[in-house]
Amino acid sequence: MTQRKRALVTGITGQDGSYLSELLLEKGYEVHGIIRRTSTFNTDRIDHIYEDSHVEGAKLFLHYGD
Repeated sequence: MTQRKRALVTGITGQDGSYLSELLLEKGYEVHGIIRRTSTFNTDRIDHIYEDSHVEGAKLFLHYGD
């Protein structure tokens, strides 16, 4: 059984972070992204790849950090 590679992306909701996350997901990585805790939850750049992390088989996980 092969373990999936994991990546940590800081600034995942920014331009570069969202592109990198999409590329890593296409390559089969499990991606963990750091987002800032702000008054608005702005995930516009990753909405097309984000799914609920509680769903079995999820490959993208968001974490708050600063």
